[in-house]
Amino acid sequence: MSRSNLSSYLALAQHCADAARRVILPYFRQSLTIISKEDDSPVTRADREAESAMRAILEEHTPHHAILGEEAGASGALGKDWLWVLDPIDGTRSFVTGRPSFTTLVSLFHEGRPVLGLIDQPVTNERWLGLAGEPSRYIAPHLPGTIGTRQDVPLREAELSCTAPEIFRPVQFQQFQRLQKKVRRTSWGGDAYAYGLLALGQIDLIAEDTLKPWDWGPLSPIITGAGGSLTDWSGAPLTLESEGAILACANATLRDEAIQALSS
Repeated sequence: MSRSNLSSYLALAQHCADAARRVILPYFRQSLTIISKEDDSPVTRADREAESAMRAILEEHTPHHAILGEEAGASGALGKDWLWVLDPIDGTRSFVTGRPSFTTLVSLFHEGRPVLGLIDQPVTNERWLGLAGEPSRYIAPHLPGTIGTRQDVPLREAELSCTAPEIFRPVQFQQFQRLQKKVRRTSWGGDAYAYGLLALGQIDLIAEDTLKPWDWGPLSPIITGAGGSLTDWSGAPLTLESEGAILACANATLRDEAIQALSS
């Protein structure tokens, strides 16, 4: 895996995000048919068409890579070294209710580890980019923000965030509530957009459950490249087989304190 290869793949990921934007934006705050999937999560034409557009680009430029998408599943041999993982609209509930906090997520795994991540918010024109071993980047022509997690915040002063209480399994929700009692404040909502805010130092801690690889894959290089960490609730690295309990922390001390609170 060369650095030049990763840079070219990052350019390809941005090409995918640009294509998804062109699909998604005309549908935003328009009347759409909303379909409920088996897990009761919503999906729209925008989700499916945006993923299809990204897949077409990847199949043309990296036909030797496998692809895993939230909407269309797997294509190619998932045991290959390279795997693109796509979530065309993370936060479809936000999208269908007109909130500009949904995102498009693109990640690239190499030998089971995410080495490239992209978060894109089409409406606000924000984009986060992460490559393994490099500082993350934030591109937002019309909004302030600087990459870098807060390195000096302890758990008692931390801003905790989570998408919704419904995402937790019962035991994990009890653990999360113990963590809540240790922090300054908890805010709800945001999906992957919240992880972008953590990379900007606006949020310090995110604990969630039942996330899939397309949810967390893009976040790992971005959070790590901003000075933070993304692990499971025991502090172990995430893999394609992880059960989905995700912990994002601004600094190592905060991570250790959060893990202790979750496991106590």
